[in-house]
Amino acid sequence: MSEELLINVTPQETRVATVENGMLTEVWIERARRRGLVGNIYKGKVVRVLPGMEAAFIDVGLERAAFLHVSDVAGSNVRSDNGERQQRPVQEVLREGQVLLAQVIKDPLGSKGARLTTHLTIPSRYLVLMPGENTIGISSRIESEQERTRLRDIVQAEAGDDESPPDAGFILRTAAEGVAEAALVRDMRFLQRLWQAVQARAKKVSPGQPVHEDLPLVERTLRDISGDGIERIRIDSRETFQRTQQFCHEFLPEMRSRISHYPGERPIFDLYGVEDEIQKALQQKVHLKSGGYLIIDQTESMTTIDVNTGAFVGHRNLEETIFKTNLEAAQGIARQLRLRNLGGIIILDFIDMTVEEHKRQVMRALEKALDRDYAKTQVCDVSALGLVEMTRKRTRESLEHVLCETCPTCSGRGKVKTAETVAYEITREIIRQVRQFDVASLTVLAAQDVVDLMLGEESDNLGELESFLNVPIRLQGEEMYSQEQYDVVLV
Repeated sequence: MSEELLINVTPQETRVATVENGMLTEVWIERARRRGLVGNIYKGKVVRVLPGMEAAFIDVGLERAAFLHVSDVAGSNVRSDNGERQQRPVQEVLREGQVLLAQVIKDPLGSKGARLTTHLTIPSRYLVLMPGENTIGISSRIESEQERTRLRDIVQAEAGDDESPPDAGFILRTAAEGVAEAALVRDMRFLQRLWQAVQARAKKVSPGQPVHEDLPLVERTLRDISGDGIERIRIDSRETFQRTQQFCHEFLPEMRSRISHYPGERPIFDLYGVEDEIQKALQQKVHLKSGGYLIIDQTESMTTIDVNTGAFVGHRNLEETIFKTNLEAAQGIARQLRLRNLGGIIILDFIDMTVEEHKRQVMRALEKALDRDYAKTQVCDVSALGLVEMTRKRTRESLEHVLCETCPTCSGRGKVKTAETVAYEITREIIRQVRQFDVASLTVLAAQDVVDLMLGEESDNLGELESFLNVPIRLQGEEMYSQEQYDVVLV
C-alpha cells in the first residue's frame, strides 16, 4: 500500500495529512493559538477532592481545572490480605493543596477540562520511559517471540546500568522491531537525560506551570508513525523542511531520505485533493462508490452511523445487494472514523442482513479495516436490534470540533423554527404584553420572511388581533435578524 505524508505549514497553523493509495485517511491540525496539550507534564495543585466521583480537580494553569480520577493516580492501588488489588479512596490518596506532577492524557473537549494522570510517560522513537515503574513492556504488534526476547534482554541489560535512574520502566514501541542494539541504547540514554531535566525543572517552577511540553505536530507525527509504511514525506515550508531534516538526522536517520521540499505554486493539499476531502468530512452524508451512502451524526454523548443502499440496486437479489453495500460501508466507516477523529461510543446501523455468514464477513471486514487505526478500538458483535456497538479511544478533539463551532442561529439543533411558528409565537407575546402593560401601540421587529408572512397569508389574523386588543400593531423587517429572532417594542 502506497502511503504518503503531506505537511502544510502557515504561520497560523500546521496541518499533516496521511494519504493512502491517493485517498486521504487521516488529518492532524495544530494551531499556533491553541496547541494540543496531550503529553504535556504540569506541576499541579489539588483544588478540590470529590469523594462522590472518586476524583479531584487539579489547577495546572489552564482555562479550566483539569480532572484526575483516582485510578490514574500512581500508588492508588494496594494489595489486600488475600492478595487482590484494591482501589484506595480518593481522600486517602489526594488532599486539597497537595502539589504533584501530572500529565495530560486527554485535551479539553467542549465544556470539559483536560484529563490527567500521574502515571507519567515520556516517549521517543523506539521506547517510552515510565518514571516510578520498574517493568519492561513490549508492543503487542511485535509478534515474534524471538524478537520480543531480544528486545527485552537489551533493555534489561541497559536498565541495570549504574547511569540509569532507579524505578524507571520502559515500553518498547512497534517501531523498535528489528532495530539495532546501539539505536535502542541511544534512545534509552536520551530519555533518561530528558527525565532528569524534567525533574530539575519541576523543582524550580511554581504550581500551575508546565514542566515538559511534547514536540510540535510535525516532529511528533514523525516520531509516532510506523515509518516502514511511509514512502514519501512532502513539506511545503522550506524552514520546516530544514528543521525536520535536522530532527530526523538526530533521531530518525532512516526517514531522512524520504523527506522532500515541495516548492510548487499550487497548494500541496489542493494538488492531492486533500482540501476537498476535508470539506466532505464536515458533511453529514458520505457517498459510497456503489451508490450507497452513510449518514454520520456526531453528538456529545455518542456518534451514530447509518448505512443506506441509496442508488445501488445490485445485480442478483436484495440480500446480495445489502451484503455488498455493508461490506463497502465497513471500509468507509473505518476511514471516516480516522479522518474525522471520532471517539467515544459509536453505534453502527448496518442494513439488516438475514444470512449469518454475511454478518460474520461484514464484521471481519470492519475489524480488518480498523487494524490500521492508531487509536484503540473495541467492537461488539451485531446486537439483537441489528446494531454494532463500538468504542474508539478519544485523546483529541474531532475534526468537526477543531474546524467548526455551534451554529448561532439554531444553537446546534440543525433546524430552525418555520416562519409560521415564529409568527404565532409573536402573536402570543403581543397578547401577553398588552395584558400586562398599558400599551398605546407596539412595533414588532422580526426577520423579513416572518414579516412577509404576517402581512400576507396571516394578514386577516393580524387584523383580528388588532381589533381584539384595540392596539395598533406595526411590523418592521430586520435583515440582520435570524428567522427565530424577534422583539416586541411597546409605545
